[in-house]
Amino acid sequence: MNKQRGVTLIELLIVIVVLGILVAVGYPSYTKQVQRTKRAECAGGLMQLANAMERDLSQNNTYSDLVGGGGFVGTCPIDGGAATYNLSVQAFTASTYTLRATPVGAQANDACGWLQLTNTGQKSAQNGTIATCWR
Repeated sequence: MNKQRGVTLIELLIVIVVLGILVAVGYPSYTKQVQRTKRAECAGGLMQLANAMERDLSQNNTYSDLVGGGGFVGTCPIDGGAATYNLSVQAFTASTYTLRATPVGAQANDACGWLQLTNTGQKSAQNGTIATCWR
């Protein structure tokens, strides 16, 4: 008796359908996690910029020296790589500032939108809650 071995077309189609379902469920979750990670990385970058602003205040008695001298990196990630956020100083005086991280590129469709931090430590986000966007 000659027995044939191998995979039938039906079995192959079933495997392809199962893989398609797994990818359809997993990929959106993966992209959300990547966005969350990049957002958290840039929130840390905003905090680093705020720390630099506070050091400037303690040394020079003003925030404007650092801002005027261009003493901060303008994109996240701060250590280099493809920009996911642009960092900017929205408003500043000698004694106050507002920093903003605006998503760009692949991060532009992030659900939280921009992140903002003031000299008083007040955090905000364009969309979403502080607990969700700043974790």
